[in-house]
Amino acid sequence: MDRWQVAQAVEFIRALRVQLGEMTARLAWIECQGVAGRSSREMRLEAAALRRDLQEARRLLDRLQRRHLNANSNNEPGRSR
Repeated sequence: MDRWQVAQAVEFIRALRVQLGEMTARLAWIECQGVAGRSSREMRLEAAALRRDLQEARRLLDRLQRRHLNANSNNEPGRSR
């Protein structure tokens, strides 16, 4: 794998972690809110969508880290399969 590919993976992982943090904060906020102007059904639907998105983001992060950032015995990035 070329250095630019590793650098691109690192940057994408960083951005995905930022997004993951924002989604986690939003989910926490939704879960702490009362009905305040929105029906509880709307809140539950948004929370469910965020949970699905968070699960997918974590899956993507795990895959990217395994595929592009794991070091082998020569301290080189792991190869794609």
